[in-house]
Amino acid sequence: MKDRSLMPLAITTAIQVLVSAAVLTLPVMAPVVAQALGISPAYTGLYIAIVYGGAILTSLAAGTAVKRFGAIRMSQVGLLLCAAGLALSALPSLAAIAAGAFLIGLGYGPITPASSHLLARTTPAHRMSLVFSLKQTGVPLGGVVAGAAVPGLLLWGGWQAALLVAATANVLCAVVAQSLRGSLDADRDPSQKPSLGHLARPVRLVLSHPGLRMLAGCSFVFSMCQLSLTAYLVTYLDAVLSYGLVAAGLVLSLVQVGGVTGRVLWGYVADRLLGARRMLTVLSLMMCLAALATALLTTRVPAVLVLAVLVLFGASAIGWNGVYLAEAARQAPPGQASIATGGTLAVTYFGVVLGPPVFGLLATLFGSYRAGFVALALATAVCTVALLRGGRQPAATGAA
Repeated sequence: MKDRSLMPLAITTAIQVLVSAAVLTLPVMAPVVAQALGISPAYTGLYIAIVYGGAILTSLAAGTAVKRFGAIRMSQVGLLLCAAGLALSALPSLAAIAAGAFLIGLGYGPITPASSHLLARTTPAHRMSLVFSLKQTGVPLGGVVAGAAVPGLLLWGGWQAALLVAATANVLCAVVAQSLRGSLDADRDPSQKPSLGHLARPVRLVLSHPGLRMLAGCSFVFSMCQLSLTAYLVTYLDAVLSYGLVAAGLVLSLVQVGGVTGRVLWGYVADRLLGARRMLTVLSLMMCLAALATALLTTRVPAVLVLAVLVLFGASAIGWNGVYLAEAARQAPPGQASIATGGTLAVTYFGVVLGPPVFGLLATLFGSYRAGFVALALATAVCTVALLRGGRQPAATGAA
């Protein structure tokens, strides 16, 4: 990729990896941290909810802030907030960890709107889906980094040292990004004045634009599907299919690899063959069928077939984000990619907050995790129909 989009892609992907790893650093160590504080590891779900609650707030404010200060500057702010949250979480106090989770969420929120603004401005139209998908591989790669590095850091220096090392990595990335700020933030507009009213601007833009409104609604369902799969898959495999925790953990890792592969593959297919809208429709249908197939799995199904179903589930439920962000940037009015992304991501993150608790509630009410997967199949079926109908409408010509 020998064009001006290479450096923005590299720095935004690196930033995405580090902030995604920041979100997962403490959850990876949850059993050890819970034992040290004398609490249940089940509080991990609340920790994630607090993180994404903070992310909703700053994703709404990010559009105006990016236009005023620049995408790189807001990414640096996000990295430093994540670093502060990680450092605060190293204090052996529930209140400090909750405050740290909120700071990490505040730092995570502006990262995607900032990168969308930068990539929409520097990426050729015919490469947008692939470039956005490559950048979004930073999310599962952040999970891979956290999963690979944090246990070793935990053994080396304890859980507090692991958090401080992760914080240091975020600070160093912010320092490295400074060398790119002059060229990549050249479009910033200091005359943009932030105000409380601007928090509603991204939502108003999304609600007033039929294409963005439909995409945001689908992202709400897709994010519920993604987080429910990753949060409950190990439990489902262990409790229902009798796989054991070690084998179930290995399957989850392969599902994440499917997500990384899918993010790149779907972006390429969208750019070269189907277009982003049709690709999202195919992915929605894949999620629907995979969720239904997962609900129907039994102990008699061969392990190879179980793995095939779940990897395809991961490839679609984890792999949709890049194509979706590229389509949201295309649908946005000219120059408003970061604002549109912030508005749609607020809805996406709301799905992240609600998804796992609703899945767990359904599993409790019906006495089976299968009920949660059936509900995901029904919800993604509705999205498939909406995307099919939306594809008949004229496409917008925003960032493209």
